[in-house]
Amino acid sequence: MKPLSLLIEILIILGVTIKTIEAEKHKRQKERNVTTQVSVNEIKQFLSHILEQRKSSKVIRNRENLLEKKKNQHKIRIKGIQNKHLLKRNKNHLKKQAKKNFTDEGDQLFKMGTKILQQSKNQKQKAEAYVLFAKAADMGNLKAMEKMADALLFGNFGMQNITAAIQLYESLAKEGSHKAQNALGFLSSYGIGMEYDQAKALIYYTFGSAGGSMMSQMILGYRYLSGINVLQSCEISLNYYKKVADYIAGKLEKSEGIPVEKVRLTERPENLSSNSEILDWDLYQYYKFLAERGDVQIQVSLGQLHLIGRKGLDQDDYKALYYFLKAAKAGSANAMAFIGKMYLEGNAAAPQNNATAFKYFSMAANKGNAIGLHGLGLLYFYGKGVPVNYPEALKYFQKAAEKGWPNAQFQLGFMYYSGSGVWKDYKLAFKYFYLASQSGQPLAIYYLAEMYATGTGVLRSCRTAVEKRLKFLKKRRCIQWHFFYGIEQPFKDMHLARRLYDMAAQTSSDAHIPVFFALMKLETMHLLRDILFFNFTMRWKWMDLDDTLGPYWDLFLIGFIVAVLIFLLINYHR
Repeated sequence: MKPLSLLIEILIILGVTIKTIEAEKHKRQKERNVTTQVSVNEIKQFLSHILEQRKSSKVIRNRENLLEKKKNQHKIRIKGIQNKHLLKRNKNHLKKQAKKNFTDEGDQLFKMGTKILQQSKNQKQKAEAYVLFAKAADMGNLKAMEKMADALLFGNFGMQNITAAIQLYESLAKEGSHKAQNALGFLSSYGIGMEYDQAKALIYYTFGSAGGSMMSQMILGYRYLSGINVLQSCEISLNYYKKVADYIAGKLEKSEGIPVEKVRLTERPENLSSNSEILDWDLYQYYKFLAERGDVQIQVSLGQLHLIGRKGLDQDDYKALYYFLKAAKAGSANAMAFIGKMYLEGNAAAPQNNATAFKYFSMAANKGNAIGLHGLGLLYFYGKGVPVNYPEALKYFQKAAEKGWPNAQFQLGFMYYSGSGVWKDYKLAFKYFYLASQSGQPLAIYYLAEMYATGTGVLRSCRTAVEKRLKFLKKRRCIQWHFFYGIEQPFKDMHLARRLYDMAAQTSSDAHIPVFFALMKLETMHLLRDILFFNFTMRWKWMDLDDTLGPYWDLFLIGFIVAVLIFLLINYHR
């Protein structure tokens, strides 16, 4: 039984094992099928994903290509715009270059005209200068337009047209020309060619002053000092005069070593130092003859005249040096000092040379010449060719000042005023400035005005400061009785004179007869000056009727006219 039961158990175990194996086999097959099915699905999904990606990539690529295409088109468009801008820029550059060339040509014409005008010796040359000014003005040169406006206003070369001048001035004023502002102020204040309007004139002068017109500044200074159409104010007046005085003094102080003043021209029977404007040609030839014959005083005087270009003689450094050398060789201390001055400042005939200047100043100083002593003082004060040495400069300035030389007196005053090499001492500064001012030294007058204006070393006085500044400006020939537009204009400008005479006649009925005779004199003088226009010393000059016909020629003329009128009235009643 046991073997049978054992066999049955074995069979049962085998059956179970087989079933288990089959079941396991079936399970594995099922898993394999599932795995295969899953794998296929995943592949399908993956393939589908890849296809979608490809489609997306294609779309993206298409989009990218489209964007690239648009980008390229945009670049082309930008490049086109840039090219257009470049062309426009080049066109603008060419326009600017053409305008610059046009402006440069106008500037060149103006400079040529100015040079010709400065060197002109007759009316034809002056006319040539104004032709160049007209061309430059046509090219928009403002300075040339100012010149042409002046010519139209004053009737230079017979082209007077006040209306056209005013139009040109108004155009220039819009461009910021302070000279035009000043001119319009002048014309408005007298009612010449435009409405008489003092308020408008004041506005023009104010703008002119702000632009730097010294004439406007001086006019406003005078108006505020006198209370003409403005509230009287010494302080405002002082401020306006200060602007002009500061500018002039600045120019003087910038000159090398402050130029040596001229020696008083030699007094002789013919009187080289007379106030006559020009030297007669025959008289000049006579002086040349005397100079060649060895007249030392005449040599020095002619040297001065040629050095500064006075009495109708051309400014000529070579001739000046020639006469000074002749006089110096004969022992003239003044001539030696002037040669030193020429080499100190430098010019075409005597190039700047401190050593040569020192040599000639020393020669003059050894003879006790004040100009030579002062010259040595300048060299030591400014360190020209020698080390700066204030004590040495002070010594030479004191020696020259003791001899009454005003420039040396001024220099001493300046040393004490500024504390240059000495302790500041305003009392001593005032003393030396005052001494120099008595001889008309301009910078001494300027510094006295400064001291009075600021109360430095003296009791402050606005009025005194203004008076000193006016004196300084007169010494520098900045102020004349009738100074207009940077040019000395005689009061007998026809239109202005007629206007003022008419105003006088309207003021009082008693003024009619005097005004009539004054106008007769004015017209007669104008006629005579047109007739008696002649050339002295190779320069065309207006004849000075006072020198030619005597100081009372106008009274004789009026007497003659009265006699003629009486004669005509007597004959008429007969």
